[in-house]
Amino acid sequence: MFRWKKLGKVFTPQKIKGRPWLKEFAQAPATLIFEDFVRVYFSCRPARDESGQYVSYSAYVDLDRENLFNVRAVSESPILPLGGLGEFDEFGSYPVSVIRESDGVRAYYGGWTRCSSTPYTVAIGHAFSEDGGKSFKRAGPGPILSQTPHEPFVLSGPKIRRFGDEQQLFYVAGIGWEMHDGRAESIYRIRVATSKNGSNWKRDGRDLIPIKLDEKECQASPDVIRADNKYHMFFCYKHGVDFRNSSRGYRIGYAYSDTLVDWIRRDDLAGIDVSLEGWDSESIAYPHVFELDGNYFMLYLGNEVGRYGFGLAILEGGFT
Repeated sequence: MFRWKKLGKVFTPQKIKGRPWLKEFAQAPATLIFEDFVRVYFSCRPARDESGQYVSYSAYVDLDRENLFNVRAVSESPILPLGGLGEFDEFGSYPVSVIRESDGVRAYYGGWTRCSSTPYTVAIGHAFSEDGGKSFKRAGPGPILSQTPHEPFVLSGPKIRRFGDEQQLFYVAGIGWEMHDGRAESIYRIRVATSKNGSNWKRDGRDLIPIKLDEKECQASPDVIRADNKYHMFFCYKHGVDFRNSSRGYRIGYAYSDTLVDWIRRDDLAGIDVSLEGWDSESIAYPHVFELDGNYFMLYLGNEVGRYGFGLAILEGGFT
């Protein structure tokens, strides 16, 4: 079993003043490492509008590399604007994942829009930064991965990685909707696409991780790293319906692979769970694992899927 030692909550959006678009939530943390600080991207929301609806933005916080609890800066504005009328990201971006390239920083993000019979639909967008990741411009007004006859529902949760001479885009694909107490709930699983250039993607089309709970299990945030000659995936999973309570909400799972193709699920090895009390006592979700100065860290969300910010854990004993 891995041994993740929780270090505490790093960032609380409610403490940030002067940014009405960043009122609550700091969801789906993802890092970009700099020489003396770590930039953590996340998704946030302003207050609900007069009809009770949200939009979402993506932003970043810069943490001191020597002390990850020392906040050096918070983005002055969202890294991406809302999409235009009728576009796939008209109501926001969530989540976002970034990667450095020779021409700058690329971002892959879930762009969403509101629907009538279901609350939303999501497709995956692509954006570029020429200022070191402070702001991004979309590759175009449409998504880079969208619905197909074989993936007709939500496409979201992109996590961009590069192993060998290919890029891997791990994402979640909706497999259907389930009505519960008058509300449509999305059911989704983890999949992967590969690319040589970061723009043209070949989808695998398979669910990578076997289900554990039941046929309505939802899986998200597939974060993959390579260590100890294996690929390690930390992800989160929950019940598809009636999950807005502590016993059926998100937990962190784990799987490993030698090939990036076939994955063995071993949640009992994940080594991190909800706390007995406090900000992460009901839910733990959206893990992001990164290596920094010889240590492995995990950023993760707590109760209400990051409404009150994200926390940090350090891996004791490594991957061996």
